[in-house]
Amino acid sequence: KGSHSRQKKTFFLGDGQKLKDWHDKEAIRRDAQRVGNGEQGRPYPMTDAERVDQAYRENGFNIYVSDKISLNRSLPDIRHPNCNSKRYLETLPNTSIIIPFHNEGWSSLLRTVHSVLNRSPPELVAEIVLVDDFSDREHLKKPLEDYMALFPSVRILRTKKREGLIRTRMLGASVATGDVITFLDSHCEANVNWLPPLLDRIARNRKTIVCPMIDVIDHDDFRYETQAGDAMRGAFDWEMYYKRIPIPPELQKADPSDPFESPVMAGGLFAVDRKWFWELGGYDPGLEIWGGEQYEISFKVWMCGGRMEDIPCSRVGHIYRKYVPYKVPAGVSLARNLKRVAEVWMDEYAEYIYQRRPEYRHLSAGDVAAQKKLRSSLNCKSFKWFMTKIAWDLPKFYPPVEPPAAAWGEIRNVGTGLCADTKHGALGSPLRLEGCVRGRGEAAWNNMQVFTFTWREDIRPGDPQHTKKFCFDAISHTSPVTLYDCHSMKGNQLWKYRKDKTLYHPVSGSCMDCSESDHRIFMNTCNPSSLTQQWLFEHTNSTVLEKFNRN
Repeated sequence: KGSHSRQKKTFFLGDGQKLKDWHDKEAIRRDAQRVGNGEQGRPYPMTDAERVDQAYRENGFNIYVSDKISLNRSLPDIRHPNCNSKRYLETLPNTSIIIPFHNEGWSSLLRTVHSVLNRSPPELVAEIVLVDDFSDREHLKKPLEDYMALFPSVRILRTKKREGLIRTRMLGASVATGDVITFLDSHCEANVNWLPPLLDRIARNRKTIVCPMIDVIDHDDFRYETQAGDAMRGAFDWEMYYKRIPIPPELQKADPSDPFESPVMAGGLFAVDRKWFWELGGYDPGLEIWGGEQYEISFKVWMCGGRMEDIPCSRVGHIYRKYVPYKVPAGVSLARNLKRVAEVWMDEYAEYIYQRRPEYRHLSAGDVAAQKKLRSSLNCKSFKWFMTKIAWDLPKFYPPVEPPAAAWGEIRNVGTGLCADTKHGALGSPLRLEGCVRGRGEAAWNNMQVFTFTWREDIRPGDPQHTKKFCFDAISHTSPVTLYDCHSMKGNQLWKYRKDKTLYHPVSGSCMDCSESDHRIFMNTCNPSSLTQQWLFEHTNSTVLEKFNRN
């Protein structure tokens, strides 16, 4: 497994604890020399034969490609350069690495284990626990046991029935022997020196939960790269979708490779002091299958005397699947889980969720008495404290109370008398011009002609209380206007509704236009005297519009 003996240069912290460079220079040098398919995290050169649907069916990522890449493949070191010279405590706690899996592909599961063994100092790995959530694929039975028998630090635990991700993680944690529990997913690759930076933070404060930076392994060609925006804080909107927001200037460190606080974790990849995890009650045992657990553990650690950090010098790649390849056992597990978390932890803020998701209001969360008792016995703070002290920057991006819209209703074109219509179009489909249906009763149901010009200065289908998550989007001064996933970052989705009734698009410097003959809606050079460039919103809020146009 390579020499983990390093020449020791000793540094002292003020309190006499020694620091050392944990990099395995020899392994790094060997990795740098590797060549071949997918090495250095490069994309695998796919052929049409490898692009077939069958390659994805079982795992939601391309297993044919995975099988052609070495289990020990090298990855690019994309850490901030300062990480190279960082030193960590010479004496670190060891960790049990818990990897839950269900019907995982052979090569992707093995590559996860190999990357951990290859890139972790052996004295820091107490064990690797593979927890099988009732898989039925042959390769995960005897072949897996025979293979893992070659690695004394790896053991396999199996559930007796399908338990779901949350309980499978809990089972792994309950048998762990290490000082720290580190959770990984079963299709990950640990990058260079990923472990010491995590354990160092826990050694300094045992109540810190730490998360590595999660990089993206492409589900088609397995190339390895950072997420969009890289270092960002975890957050959520008020329908409880996970979001990422920029680190505000007040929290930016002089050294961008230093750990930073994050209000909410992404989910599956984190390390926590084992005793502290159980003091916090682990995951709420009432949470079913999957979903909501990352909020529960995040709110709980912050509100109950701990903290959570993202660690830029620790990087782990993760395959984000194209789709979930197996049936998640039936039931409303996600909705019920979110309701449980809201009822136990979110206090009066739960109301903001119920306003957007009225169906949650009367959903049973099951018995939460034990969770509330845990909250009071740990003397946890209020959710209001969490929102004002920890997630104080979240409402700027996701306000609990939606600010008023600038305009809404139908968008009628002055020149043609026709209306903008989505025709229930899919994502990426162009906006069309159709006969206006307002007041035409039945006919209105087949068309989508109600839009909202929101406080974010984007235009979305739906009335102000029920907007969809698609936005008017244009890419040039001649392109069609299409519906695209809203990103709330202005850019291609920023619009101005001007006094002359034009819908102006600052990025392309052009105006929304249309053609009566073929019902197209497209961008064109602005011409204020052209009636086809003038649009009337059914309702406008002049105060909001004036504010937009002042900016």
